[in-house]
This record gives sequence, structure tokens and C-alpha cells, in this order.
Amino acid sequence: MSKERVKCRLCRREADKLFLKGDRCFSDRCSMERRAYAPGQHGQKRGKKSSNYGMQLREKQKAKRIYGMDEKQFKLFFQRAVRIKGKTGDNLLSMLERRLDNVVYRLGCTLTRAESRQLVRHGHFLVNGKKTNIPSMLLNVGDKIEVRDKSKKVERMLLALKSARRRGVPEWLELHEESMSGVVKNMPEREHISAQIDETLIVEHYSK
Repeated sequence: MSKERVKCRLCRREADKLFLKGDRCFSDRCSMERRAYAPGQHGQKRGKKSSNYGMQLREKQKAKRIYGMDEKQFKLFFQRAVRIKGKTGDNLLSMLERRLDNVVYRLGCTLTRAESRQLVRHGHFLVNGKKTNIPSMLLNVGDKIEVRDKSKKVERMLLALKSARRRGVPEWLELHEESMSGVVKNMPEREHISAQIDETLIVEHYSK
């Protein structure tokens, strides 16, 4: 099975668009537009209501898949969110949004978060003028992210920036398209986070 089909099956399994395939997710080729039911032989017949635990687990799995994280890393982020003043769920989403790979994606430099992680690992980006290859690096207000001069002709990024206007840039970020750079203007507030995640279910899951 191709990687494309695998990723599309993940969206169908979660019954929501996870935007794992870039432009495809915004087109009528999206699997969720054509087959909005769970994958598998009996996918169309599944109608059994999930238990509370089942809903909590699915929400956590959905969040992990959206942000491309494994269980160990995701749980570490949750534990850090618990220790920060404020609502744990809001803290968690704010931290997930401020990951470098996600910020690169949100600025429109790539079509998917998976592509962002790959390009960050390959050293295509600078943070405050310094090269970094850590996708999970947390950014703060005032941090500047820019594409390295040697990387500004990477075709994938040029194509992504062309479609960035359609996807839009969050209010807490500022994109300077001509210089292929951006700045974290504010901490992301819950109302500015577009990911369709019920963070309260994730908090309940880990609080047991």
C-alpha cells in the first residue's frame, strides 16, 4: 500500500481531515470527501458508540497523527503542559503549535508537517540567525525563522509558498514572503489554533 493511501486511511480512521497530504487535502481528490467512513471491509457499517475511554484514546491518537509525534514524545509534552500555569489542554496545544516543524508548516514553507520535519532535520532553516535541525524545538515570542540562503531555491518550498495564501497564516505568526522568513508575534491562543482537537479528552485520558 502506498504512503499516500496509508495517510488517507488515517484521516478516515479518525473521521476527520488531518491534513497529512498537503494540497490533496484541499481538493476533491481528498479521500474524506469521497469516502467519509472508516477504512476496512466493514467501515461503512461501523456505528457503535465509543466508550469514554475510547473517545479519549481516539482524540489523543488524532492529535499525535496531526503533529507527527510518537507516544513517548507526546506524553513528555503533556507532562510539561501540566507544570505550566493555566489550563493544561490550552498549554498543550500552544506547545504543539510552537514546535519548529509546525511553525515552518504554518508559515507555508512546506505543504505538510512531515515535509517540515524532513527539511528542518536537513538544516534548511535558521532560528534567530542560527542553523538548527531539531523539529521539536519550541519557539517563543520574537523568534525569527528563515530559510537559509542556500535553500531558497528548493523547489518544494517555492511551490508551498505559492499555495500558502489559500491555507492562510495564523494570527500569532507573521510571514515575510519575499525574504522567506517569519516571526512569532504572540503566543498562540486557543481560538487561533485551527486543529480540530478536543484537548479536554486528552487531559482526561492522561489524568486517569
